[in-house]
Amino acid sequence: MWNLNEVRKIEYIRDYVYRITFDDGLSGEIDFRTYLSRGPVFEPLRDLSFFQKATIEGGTIAWLNGADIAPETLYEKIEIANTPLPRTA
Repeated sequence: MWNLNEVRKIEYIRDYVYRITFDDGLSGEIDFRTYLSRGPVFEPLRDLSFFQKATIEGGTIAWLNGADIAPETLYEKIEIANTPLPRTA
């Protein structure tokens, strides 16, 4: 069974970056630039003033035009980014 975590807090940082905090406390910064070219629903996000108006809907970050990103995708990105790199000798 999947343990689906929900986004509880979003904080605009800069450019196309938000800090995302989940219900279990996991948090990190995500750069959404890679989403800007992923189809027509994401095109309005290129306008930085529009991008900055994100809200939380359905447990994830969302924008007024209906664009959103699955919370499990965001969670995985943050988990990977927060994983320490192995030390090399």
